[in-house]
Amino acid sequence: RRSSPDSNMIWAALLGITGILTLVLLFFSRTRQENEPPLDKGALPWLGHALEFGRDAAKFLARMKEKHGDVFTVRVAGQYVTVVLDANSFDSVVNDTVSLDFISSKNQLLERIFHLKLPGLQPAAEREWMERYFQGCRFAKLCQTMKANIESLLLGEVQGSSASEWKQDSLFSFCYSLLFRAGYLTMFESTGNANVVYEEFRKFDQLLPKLAQGSLKKEESQTVNSSRERLWKLGSADWLSQGSGPLSWQQSYLRFLHEEGVGAEMQKRASLLQLWTTQCNNGPAVFWLLAFLLTHPEAMEALKSEIRRLNLQDPSGHHLTSNSLELYHTPVFDSILSETLRLTAAVLIKRVVVEDKVLQMASGQRYKLRRGDKVILFPWLSPQMDPEIHPEPQSFKFDRFLNNDRSVKDKFYKNERRLKYYTMPWGAGRHACIGKEFAIATIKQFVFFILTHFDVKKLEPQAQLPPVNPSRYGFGMLQPDGDLQVQYRLKRSQSET
Repeated sequence: RRSSPDSNMIWAALLGITGILTLVLLFFSRTRQENEPPLDKGALPWLGHALEFGRDAAKFLARMKEKHGDVFTVRVAGQYVTVVLDANSFDSVVNDTVSLDFISSKNQLLERIFHLKLPGLQPAAEREWMERYFQGCRFAKLCQTMKANIESLLLGEVQGSSASEWKQDSLFSFCYSLLFRAGYLTMFESTGNANVVYEEFRKFDQLLPKLAQGSLKKEESQTVNSSRERLWKLGSADWLSQGSGPLSWQQSYLRFLHEEGVGAEMQKRASLLQLWTTQCNNGPAVFWLLAFLLTHPEAMEALKSEIRRLNLQDPSGHHLTSNSLELYHTPVFDSILSETLRLTAAVLIKRVVVEDKVLQMASGQRYKLRRGDKVILFPWLSPQMDPEIHPEPQSFKFDRFLNNDRSVKDKFYKNERRLKYYTMPWGAGRHACIGKEFAIATIKQFVFFILTHFDVKKLEPQAQLPPVNPSRYGFGMLQPDGDLQVQYRLKRSQSET
């Protein structure tokens, strides 16, 4: 007897339900095996801890650390993620290029965020190109151009104002806008639309954490798609039409991609990736540094005192310029920058386990990791906020990275072991930030020029730092949830520093 269509549909539905139940059972049935890290799957099927992790990764991971210790595995949206928070054991992760893979996880994010696929591009070749560009004469030219753009834009903010006239602004918006535009003009060399690009970029960047997590609402998704397409168009550069003149950083990068076989459409998308990578962190970093100075008068005075000493020591007899920062020892400045980054740089270092691995801890403990799982380090939580390494870790201490004799302090300890990684704002290993030195030079140039050429103060003397936006944990520099209102004016003379 033939089956009726209805009975066939019922059987198909039952088979589908059975398959789903089998998958759910498989997810629930994972148990901790011998010598594996503590396993915390969370209460929600498949999702596990995804919602809490997405809302505030720092708070969630701190809770898990309190519960399980420095190594544990959690379930996040169907993935099992092992978290390593023992800084003495980080090398077991960052130096392993056999069992752990960086590229596949990165490529997934590039496709989700930037709609970018570069299957034929060799990461080693791209990194080699980048490293060459951030060294020697090219690096010096970038720094020189960046300095000129910073100074031009900052002076443009007070153009036409009297010397005694105070201007008011929101510090985060002020820093982010100026540094983005200076960086855009330096690396992408487009004089006509920097302001338009910045406004579109901010729309995109504000929603980027949700985009990465796949949690955008319908209207937010429309905003992201619109901004991304507009940025593709605004940021495109035609290096072929440059003739014999010098290429910008962006044009040189696009030519490199062309030579590697990357098509025009993906070049355009890769350009947006580089725009975000090069411009998303400097503005927030300078905001936090200046905000810490404005809310900690002793730090501001220590830095200004260092600047005054440098002016007196300048052998040329000319007033010190921000170019001179590379020539002089600035331990106070460097300590303030290191402390700022310790408190506000919150990267997640991610790897995919491509073959079963034994994770060797500094304590001698060995943990088995399963193929297909992920491994993450979260240096903001440990070592950067570890009270054993950095006493009173929530407090800003401008001299935390200074010895009593004002030399650089680089000896920190955990469990009586000296730490190789006591702060990690730039990542580590072969995938550490290539543009570190350029970023540091840019931040110093901006802050130095502000302090030597402008008076800056809080609008409300009792105003405090705004809280952190918790959705930014894991995406580089943290951003504030709110802002700090400030006033500024051009100094009557630079001797007033």
